[in-house]
Amino acid sequence: MLSMLRAHGLDAGPTQRPLLTGFLTSLPADVPAIATLHAFGTLGALADAANISAASAILVVVACMALGGLLYGSLFRRAANDRRGGWLFGLAFGFLLWMLGPIPLLQWLPERPILSGYPAMGLLLGQLIWGLTLGVAFPLVHQRLLGGLEDEPPQRSESTGPQAAADPHLKRKAPEAEQ
Repeated sequence: MLSMLRAHGLDAGPTQRPLLTGFLTSLPADVPAIATLHAFGTLGALADAANISAASAILVVVACMALGGLLYGSLFRRAANDRRGGWLFGLAFGFLLWMLGPIPLLQWLPERPILSGYPAMGLLLGQLIWGLTLGVAFPLVHQRLLGGLEDEPPQRSESTGPQAAADPHLKRKAPEAEQ
């Protein structure tokens, strides 16, 4: 099954840059997520648990989410460009990161959970909002990156496919046999 997917274009080409797009998309996706984390008191609870300032906690969250954006781009590759399903990919990915990252690190490994109540719910909601924003914004950011790779926008070529077979101007001449 995987070989069939690779044969039909699952792997991103050299001009597609899914890792860069994932990283760049994670930065604007951080804004609503950090606002949610702040509103629920999650940032304060994280800063108190780590004995750092709230600004340092924000920088740690941005760095972790940037790594998440890189992972999103490397995992979904070309599928992340789906405008209709990108929100669902992002939402599911945000939930997956919440399950694999903060929950074991902040709730199960310490002696007592670091986050509980509203800060814990804020962490879940922040991850979901981040994933949703990442999934919606990924195709838009990716389109901008593709547009800057060439001098002019790519144009549809009619020299291949069914249209080329019917176009008499593209008819190839048969090679003449040498005698």
